[in-house]
Amino acid sequence: MSVIVKICGITNLEDAVNSIEAGADMIGFVFYQKSKRYIEPEKAALIVREISSFVTCVGVFVNEDVEEIKKVIDRTMIDVVQLSGDESPEVCEKLREIVPVMKSFKVSENFSSDILKNFAVDFVHLDSFLNGEYGGTGKTFNWDMVAGLSDQWKIILSGGLDADNVREAILKVKPYGVDVSSGVEEYPGKKSFEKVKSFIENAKSVKL
Repeated sequence: MSVIVKICGITNLEDAVNSIEAGADMIGFVFYQKSKRYIEPEKAALIVREISSFVTCVGVFVNEDVEEIKKVIDRTMIDVVQLSGDESPEVCEKLREIVPVMKSFKVSENFSSDILKNFAVDFVHLDSFLNGEYGGTGKTFNWDMVAGLSDQWKIILSGGLDADNVREAILKVKPYGVDVSSGVEEYPGKKSFEKVKSFIENAKSVKL
């Protein structure tokens, strides 16, 4: 079995279609306005309408009000909500009544997997911790710290992944999936088709 691949930070239809053609399983739209890869829900809705039958569409939120998230779900018809802020287990539970939930956790030197036990979610997203930033750091973390967690959770590994290191990351962590944004870009918000293609080929070449 090979990992699933999520291409995140999609801002235009061309990048979404190219990612799907290259073999992406999930496409991520960032609804966090401070992000360089922010996309307006109305624009995302148009893209989702074109691609939703081919791929799982994920909406990324950071400390957003539950009712606002519900409005975006209704407007865009996204399939999965990714919570990349400091959301509580209760917020996850409320949203999980509507859609599957992916909760993001920042892995620093002090990271303990004990925190994961408090959250009933569908996917556990592990990202790098850097100066309190919410995702998109482009930096890797020590994968040894999370090796073995995939026995208990559907781990989506993120943080500084690219075509050159994704195979090593998968072999160490054995995640359910991998997530990439800056590692396959020409510049923030614009993907490189060649980088996306290489990343997905390398990721899916590893059999777990």
